[in-house]
Amino acid sequence: MGTLIKKITLLLTLILLFSACDVFEFRGFVMPYETVDQRFEQSMAWNAEHPYKSISVPQDRYDLFVMGDTHVGDTVNLNLFLDAAIAAEAAGAVMAGDITTGNDEDFYIFERQLPPAGVLPTFPIAGNHDLYFHGWEQYYELFGSSTYLFTVHTPNDSDLYICLDNGAATMGSKQLAWLKETLENERAQYRNCVLFTHTNFFRIRRMTATNPFVEELQYLTELCLRHDVNMVISGHDHERNTGSLGNTEFLILDALQDKEKDPSYLILNVDSDTLSYKFVDL
Repeated sequence: MGTLIKKITLLLTLILLFSACDVFEFRGFVMPYETVDQRFEQSMAWNAEHPYKSISVPQDRYDLFVMGDTHVGDTVNLNLFLDAAIAAEAAGAVMAGDITTGNDEDFYIFERQLPPAGVLPTFPIAGNHDLYFHGWEQYYELFGSSTYLFTVHTPNDSDLYICLDNGAATMGSKQLAWLKETLENERAQYRNCVLFTHTNFFRIRRMTATNPFVEELQYLTELCLRHDVNMVISGHDHERNTGSLGNTEFLILDALQDKEKDPSYLILNVDSDTLSYKFVDL
């Protein structure tokens, strides 16, 4: 009973806090306006007009930088991450959701920090905070799709990376069908396959926000096993964790936001015969 009272008190406090804004909509505060199927359809429309990125690197070894949960506003850690990726001549940088706090201006602040694609290709996806209020409208205006793939080609091999929208926990039936079809048709052509999501598949601590459906998790893990997915990399939990199921490794990122006690990001190291990673603490 005491825990319930604390939660109700916290919720009422947040409502009063956000009610000080010029415009406050309770529905937008607790859930997105668009369904995951609606976002998926918009993402597919964007993909139809913007070809998937294909990156070529001159050597068999390359790095991908990966971060999650910057929650911009502040951009100190974000800029450290981007500067390090550029200095390392990374093949690209993936942003695994919650790039903003959900405020309109934060999307533009984040977008202004990104380097030109010719300097560093960047690959954002939407997290639950990016969907609050009318956040998807700002995300889509600036970044387009949140469900897409990109490929990296070395002199001797090619790797497949799939970015998925589960910012509201579920991927929805249409996105799941797209993922299944993509794995069935594309996976065998590539050496490695890595999935990026915002919401982590498995809970390492109790959470009340954006919990995946058990049946959907079972379906996703079966897809990973059947199609030899090497890794699934997620944010959301703000607490680093690694584990494996079959041959698939599941990685959860620390948050990169400036106020985080232990911020970090991940470097995915890809070589001719290995796929490894390391966490970099700030």
